[in-house]
Amino acid sequence: MSSVTSAEVLIDSLLDWGVNTVFGLPGDGINGIMEALRTRQDKIRFVQVRHEEAAAFMACAYAKYTGKLGVCLATSGPGGIHLLNGLYDAKLDCQPVLAVTGMHYHDLIGTLAQQDVELDKLFEDVTVFNQRVMGVTHVENLVDLACRTAISNRGVAHITFPTDLQDQELSRKQASKRNLPHHTSDVCAQGARLPPVEDLRRAADILNAGKRVAILAGQGALRAGEQLEAVAERLGAPIVKALLGKAVVPDDSPYTTGGIGLLGTKPSQTALEECDTVLIVGSSFPYIEFMPKPGKARGIQIDIDPRRIGLRFPVEIGLVGDCRRALDELLPLLQRQDDREFLKEAQKGMAEWQANLRKQEGRSDMPMKPQVVAAELGRRLAATAIISCDSGTNTTWWARHIPAKRGQMFSCSGNLASMAGGLPYTIAAQIAYPERQCVAFVGDGGFSMLMAEFATAVKYQLPIKVVVLKNNTLGQIKWEQMVFLGNPEYGCELQPIDFAAFARACGGHGFTIDDPATCGEILDEALAVRGPTLIEAVVDPYEPPMPPNVTLEQAAHFATSLAKGEPNRKKIALTVAEDKIREMV
Repeated sequence: MSSVTSAEVLIDSLLDWGVNTVFGLPGDGINGIMEALRTRQDKIRFVQVRHEEAAAFMACAYAKYTGKLGVCLATSGPGGIHLLNGLYDAKLDCQPVLAVTGMHYHDLIGTLAQQDVELDKLFEDVTVFNQRVMGVTHVENLVDLACRTAISNRGVAHITFPTDLQDQELSRKQASKRNLPHHTSDVCAQGARLPPVEDLRRAADILNAGKRVAILAGQGALRAGEQLEAVAERLGAPIVKALLGKAVVPDDSPYTTGGIGLLGTKPSQTALEECDTVLIVGSSFPYIEFMPKPGKARGIQIDIDPRRIGLRFPVEIGLVGDCRRALDELLPLLQRQDDREFLKEAQKGMAEWQANLRKQEGRSDMPMKPQVVAAELGRRLAATAIISCDSGTNTTWWARHIPAKRGQMFSCSGNLASMAGGLPYTIAAQIAYPERQCVAFVGDGGFSMLMAEFATAVKYQLPIKVVVLKNNTLGQIKWEQMVFLGNPEYGCELQPIDFAAFARACGGHGFTIDDPATCGEILDEALAVRGPTLIEAVVDPYEPPMPPNVTLEQAAHFATSLAKGEPNRKKIALTVAEDKIREMV
């Protein structure tokens, strides 16, 4: 029997855990691991990225879209450091990701050698499992525990691997007497994940007593849409969706009022303000100011993680378990609410809200409005499309104007709200689902941070479609400076880039849209093209992402920012005034 190296043990162990894709970038700190991947390339795919941050984003997105373990790989020192932002995305959105990093020679650690960064110490905050390989017989044990911990705890696991140990051949003579061969397992055990019966009954009693019940659903309920609609029907309850729960139920469901928060809808905000009972399902929606005021509503929460019970709202009952299974158990205990007035009011409000959105989406004036681009794209997406977004004003248009259809998937960097994630997310989605339409809807600020990854899509001939809203400004930051603080915008203007030319320079296809009259036609052409395609949409930089309800404080800050000398105050004031007039017409 031929001997194997410790790096080969690593890759073989990952194969045992069902891993078939690794995102990363080579480097001399992981040469042994790269060789193990090369000799097993018929079993496991290595996806070369242009920046390690993108590899971590891809691993996170892969986990989000597949429910499987995402894996990323980086070399020692700066390579591992570059992973951190994407790994924090996984941590904050509770995704199972394994990061493997190189380390320099094991007997020179701490001696001021080149790339002497102790990555296990650096990764301490981002991980649920974090260990350094101490020898060849240590690898199998670590990989099994790292994978199991990442999956069961829905978090980031990290193994850092000194480069000289990667080439060492496995010999049981090197093992300690307690480290018996193959004493660990690649079995991933799952518990029942069901709340206690008594807690379910108490929760049902509270929900049955409610007259105006609202449901707040998030990412944890993504596979429980059918159950959510059944509960909504039983209780006459509108379903409010947190951002990561956009695809929980389709936007044409008669029960949903759409999103909540600054990117949300007025009917959703009204539902949470006026409810007497709230059922929170798989959500840790962070904006507490949009939740019912404590003491005004009773609360029930379902979550797989007991730490998150009562995190944002003082619920009376916490049901710890899988959302779908918990709702299945809860539904038979619920009584039909005969008074449907609360749901009807929400539906009426939603019809009015959608009518206003249609007005915005049908505008033909110039410069082109971003709402037009989002709506035209949404009409053309396949029934099984996967749509990823970035962080910025583009998130507002994605949340409101690209309707979620049953069978589609949507995601973005949620709690971290990092820019630059939209393109890597889409690449990961296309690799996971080569037969599905995968689209990125991003802004020019976020896209330009990791735009080199478009070349990654070209390298692997991934037929992704990337829509870049080009307004030559960091729009979200600009509006936050003005509306939240009352200051004129500063440091937000971007040097224009010809993104369509860039796409063609990478070997892909590039299109430009700058007129709403031709927007749909050009999108049709671009979406039909085979191969990686970028659509640059030049949009109005002065179009504000208005919150569902503008507060007096926000209005005062906005006026103050104009008075202080906002450089584009005339154009902004005119655009805002026109938008409000159109809403009233």
